[in-house]
Amino acid sequence: MSTEPIDDWNQFVSQYPDAHLLQQAAWGQLKADFGWQPEYIHTANSGALVLFKPLPLGFSLAYIPKGPVGADWDALWPAVDARCRARRAVFLKVEPDAWEDESASCRQLEASGFRKSGHDLQPPRTVVVDLTPEEETILANMKQKTRYNIRLSGRKEVEVAASSDLEAFNAMMAVTGERDEFGVHTSAYYRRAYELFHPLGMCELFIASYQGAPLAGLMAFAVGKRAWYLYGASNNQERNRMPAYGIQWAAMQWAKARGCTEYDLWGVPDYDEDILEAQFSDRSDGLWGVYRFKRGFGGQVRRAAGAFDKVYRPLLYRGYQMVIVRRTAG
Repeated sequence: MSTEPIDDWNQFVSQYPDAHLLQQAAWGQLKADFGWQPEYIHTANSGALVLFKPLPLGFSLAYIPKGPVGADWDALWPAVDARCRARRAVFLKVEPDAWEDESASCRQLEASGFRKSGHDLQPPRTVVVDLTPEEETILANMKQKTRYNIRLSGRKEVEVAASSDLEAFNAMMAVTGERDEFGVHTSAYYRRAYELFHPLGMCELFIASYQGAPLAGLMAFAVGKRAWYLYGASNNQERNRMPAYGIQWAAMQWAKARGCTEYDLWGVPDYDEDILEAQFSDRSDGLWGVYRFKRGFGGQVRRAAGAFDKVYRPLLYRGYQMVIVRRTAG
């Protein structure tokens, strides 16, 4: 693939230093290696990385993750629609970079022919930690047990350092997926993500170790004022040393040092906070164990605006909806 569209997109998106991680050219390159086909479309004042997923019989699914970028979306849609129709897209899914209580993006999409979707691709609910206070204040805002475990990790001689040891990270990720019973990407996916984002200063891999043996790994990303904890792993050794807490705090310190004001822990069960707080101690299915861990870092539970779909082929779209319903029910 020619680098010209990527270079052009990088020049455009550089005007928006807080554009979401998932709208960076490197994200399109990552997805291109794993089944998607990226296109970078922009006008003078708005643009979008659009990912196309090939479907049988020459059709496709189109997806804009955490975009568009910029403000004048009305000027962008004709060009996006033209590419979607040229690629025989059944529909275009857009997940705007907005929170549920920020209604302007939702109104813009609805006015442009989008309908609220019942199927999100990115986790709709998350926990966001404010990094603007001093470190001691950030620690004070955490749950007492989490703060204790962070300090315990240090007392128990867990060392956390930036690393390029993808082999160790992938080995721990395999253990994590099997132990916690959730899907993980391939080793090649994590390696490629690191190769693309780390040279840009947008990614750091941390390894927590004890006496030289890796115990936990974490891949954090940052763009502009925001940082994200996307991938984390641990093995089954020395868990009493609380490496997952020490490594998470190290990633937050890294994000704060590079100027980030918030740290997104990326993905908790999609329930209102009162339900999350009432049930987290009794449930361990799905992301409930993840919420039990993440809530301790003192962040705010927030919900994204969610996905919106523009339908180009209604009959095929209804078939897609039926498949999603069956998968959800199963």
